[in-house]
Amino acid sequence: MTARTVVVAPDSFKGSATAAEVAEALGAGWHSVRPGDTVVLAPTADGGEGTLDAFAVAVPGAQRRPVRVLGPSGDTVDAAWLALPDGSALVELAATSGLGLLRSPAPFDAHTVGFGQAIAAALDAGATSLLLAIGGSASTDGGAGMLTALGARLLDADGQPVAPGNRGLADLARVDLSGLRPLPAGGARILSDVTSPLLGPDGAAAVFGPQKGATPEDVPELDAGLARLAAVLGAALEAGPEGAACSHSDAGTASAAVTASAVAPASAASAVAPASAAASVVAVDEPGTGAAGGTGYGLRVWGATMAPGAAAVADALGLPERIASADLVITGEGRYDSQSASGKAPEHVAALARRAGIPVLLAAGAITAEPHGFADAVALTDLAGSTDAALADPLRWARAAGAALASRAAD
Repeated sequence: MTARTVVVAPDSFKGSATAAEVAEALGAGWHSVRPGDTVVLAPTADGGEGTLDAFAVAVPGAQRRPVRVLGPSGDTVDAAWLALPDGSALVELAATSGLGLLRSPAPFDAHTVGFGQAIAAALDAGATSLLLAIGGSASTDGGAGMLTALGARLLDADGQPVAPGNRGLADLARVDLSGLRPLPAGGARILSDVTSPLLGPDGAAAVFGPQKGATPEDVPELDAGLARLAAVLGAALEAGPEGAACSHSDAGTASAAVTASAVAPASAASAVAPASAAASVVAVDEPGTGAAGGTGYGLRVWGATMAPGAAAVADALGLPERIASADLVITGEGRYDSQSASGKAPEHVAALARRAGIPVLLAAGAITAEPHGFADAVALTDLAGSTDAALADPLRWARAAGAALASRAAD
């Protein structure tokens, strides 16, 4: 039996097991059949749940920094951000403001305050740049909560802070960005493969709102809240530093410039006229602004840049180099379906392997589409006999999947 180097690079099995856990289980299963092979664990992600864990495993010297934040339901959440050896920090939205942290669906009240608090904690610790993984959001607040945690003030007509979540956006009349923290010197990159715009039939509310508990009747109202946020922020930023710093006590044209009635949402958000070195007006139809319930929009207004999630994570983890030195690659995810080829992490891993001429194998919780381009594929549901059985003990069946792939691998 010829010894091989096998890189195991799955995404998380969302809701069942982290990418790191799946990689370890697949690797253990493979090693039980082929003990002479070198198994390299390289869990990956696409900017969603499990991104922080993937970096923690793959980056030597990475350190988890605990942080206590306000969760999306208003509960205190104990989370962490990741300090990287180069001085940068990784903050994962799913760990602070994610859908899995909700007590129950709250499409109008869930918020991103905790995500902003974790970013602020990283900045307080001296992070020189930021990687922001924004998948798995619980809210549709356009990143409003995140912006307030970073120093922005979102005010109603009486100069009082609006309620967190999308519900408060209906009362939004003006913003004060004078206290908004600047980006770190090295900037901030948004890790996301979502290309939805902020508003409209393909926007944050319409596409992702139902996944967060929104009814068909809720979607237009959620969309209107996001439009109002874009209008008020856009008007303030178009007005320049004076408008961006407008507060309830300010008078004259600066105060008028930031009212929602002063400008239509489309025109407010489509102009590009930076009010400061970082914060600027962002078009509501810009791809990715609808990511994470519009948090992509809020981060872009702050000055962060978009980066394709799966590719950016893979590059940051050095995955192309690891794959190039391998004899075989295993990737996977919880469900391999017709959408898997649209930028998800396993397909990116597979593409890297194919370009390097390395055979790639697939292990997924369930496989509902033809896995084209894989040398072999196995579904945990097939091994376990049912979806319920696979979900009951996913790591057991992931080990079985690794062993099954190894037993069928030809020398």
